Amino acid sequence: MIKAVLFDFGQTLVDSAEGFRTAEKEAQIRIYKDLGVDSWPGFLSNYRRLRQDFHQKSNFSRKALWQAVYSHYKRKPAPEFLVEAERNYWEMVKSKTRVFPETEAVLKKLVSEYRLAMITNTQGQHNSEKHRHTQFPELEYFFEVIIIAGEFGVPAKPNREPFLICLEELGIDPAEAIYVGDDWRIDICGAKEVGIQPVWLQHRSVSRKWPLVETSVPVITSLEQLLDLESTGVSTE
Repeated sequence: MIKAVLFDFGQTLVDSAEGFRTAEKEAQIRIYKDLGVDSWPGFLSNYRRLRQDFHQKSNFSRKALWQAVYSHYKRKPAPEFLVEAERNYWEMVKSKTRVFPETEAVLKKLVSEYRLAMITNTQGQHNSEKHRHTQFPELEYFFEVIIIAGEFGVPAKPNREPFLICLEELGIDPAEAIYVGDDWRIDICGAKEVGIQPVWLQHRSVSRKWPLVETSVPVITSLEQLLDLESTGVSTE
């Protein structure tokens, strides 16, 4: 029997896509100009390759990524430059983060029937600022447990540990929970690895190229579909 619904945060409960796109573009331009390299296409190719490497290692520190970019060009960035760039990056993301229209109403209905928890990865800022979920106290209110994976010795998703810690704090077994997230590798594969039924949210309002994978994992395009779990393909018994 399903007793708990666990959620990712970004692109699951809120939409930060525009913020990340804008923040990434501004950071890339700032670093490109500071490096003074000749080729923008070449710089962008190197930047994206390094960013993908960091993503595959579940390292979400922008500062570490940017240091790697400078290292690729055999340069060292000014520390104050990186501090300012990181601050500007997250201010842009936060300013353009919006709660999905249905999120609060769905959580309000779900919490009357299930226990709710959140497992989200760190933003990669070492004890500098709060995770952006704290911007939305109206959402925090619904969650019995909130795990920020990647901080305080807890490895980032898709590692098993944050999922297991959440289950332990709730006092339930993996088969008694579902996990709703947007990222195939981090959320869906991570939850599946520990025996939690994942539900893959490919939100209809998000413009994104979703990975093309063959899977029996339930796919939804709106959080409202969670209000009838049986229709999504999740057995609640």
